Amino acid sequence: MWNKIEQLMIKQGLNQNTLARRMSISTSTLTELKMNRIKKPSFELMCKFADALGVSLDDLRSNE
Repeated sequence: MWNKIEQLMIKQGLNQNTLARRMSISTSTLTELKMNRIKKPSFELMCKFADALGVSLDDLRSNE
């Protein structure tokens, strides 16, 4: 999942700090996800990702 998020961040010119601010979460949460320490992110966290990146939850789930 992080790969999809990272692709969207690159496409939008975002870094982890900017994304964390948009999501109102700490950068350490993003690092935990990136390092695969968060195996099953909460629905609330996924909604924050979708909103901050301007995509649907389905877009985050897709393997494309």
